[in-house]
Amino acid sequence: MIKAIITGAAGFLGSHLTKSLLNKGYIVVGLDNLCTGKETNLSAFINHPQFKLLRVNVANPEVRELEEVQEADEIYHLASPASPKFYQDNPFETIDINTIGTRNMLDIALRTGAKFLFTSTSEAYGDPEVHPQPESYRGNVNTFGPRACYDEAKRLGEVYCYEYYARFGVRVKVARVFNTYSAGLRNDDGRVISNFVNQALSNLDITVYGDGSQTRSFCYVDDTVEALRLLMVKKDTEGEIVNIGNPIEYSVLEVAQLVKEMAQSNSKITFHPLPQDDPKVRQPVIDKAKKLLGWEPQITLEDGLKRTIEAYQAQLV
Repeated sequence: MIKAIITGAAGFLGSHLTKSLLNKGYIVVGLDNLCTGKETNLSAFINHPQFKLLRVNVANPEVRELEEVQEADEIYHLASPASPKFYQDNPFETIDINTIGTRNMLDIALRTGAKFLFTSTSEAYGDPEVHPQPESYRGNVNTFGPRACYDEAKRLGEVYCYEYYARFGVRVKVARVFNTYSAGLRNDDGRVISNFVNQALSNLDITVYGDGSQTRSFCYVDDTVEALRLLMVKKDTEGEIVNIGNPIEYSVLEVAQLVKEMAQSNSKITFHPLPQDDPKVRQPVIDKAKKLLGWEPQITLEDGLKRTIEAYQAQLV
């Protein structure tokens, strides 16, 4: 039986990954300090006999000595605030979890021989000057701005992964995750899909920043989780960085209009100043994921939005 450690297990992506691995028969140990994660995300399986949640900050060196992390086969290091709203409110914790926390978890992998997956981010590309973005692109990141605590911490986390792979042979894999969504996102998360759906269903103004011409690529969470699982289990991915995202590009205004239409909303679309360093374009090249994982997204934006809107509507009843 495979034992997996998931940091950030109570977060949006972590809770979906936890559910997926438990359904596949894994033993799962979740680590989360509940800074932005919510224990309610795990309520469906909190009493599962093969799952244990520990409230712990993985940036604390004591995490390396926990009895529950010994004899791990796989480590998924997902812990980190991911929404600009939350990482800008918690910049030092965001830096620590992606640097010190990454090293702590790599030390566990080194000792146990576990495979190690680090969820980096498309934010590693910053406001890209190359479009779409392949893994070979080195990025255009501002080191002295409000997004730097997340962008640069993730980039340094990748460096730790490289050093542990090159020097010690730790079986690392790095996923650069692009925008992922579903109904599991917090209502106050502040990211595009959760904002638009909540505003549309409440008939509030749908807030678009800038003129809405900036683009994003949205991947439904089930597709993202499957890609992470494949990245972990495939041997040819050791020492590799792989983009995980949907290569179909939409403008933010297009998404706002689609959500408004699908939610049958009376909301007005309003425009607001673009935040500092907000990327103008974002679209992954996924040739590497196709080759190494045999993976590409299966769920269209329309289908994913339909599922998301229905789930949010059920919560409002």
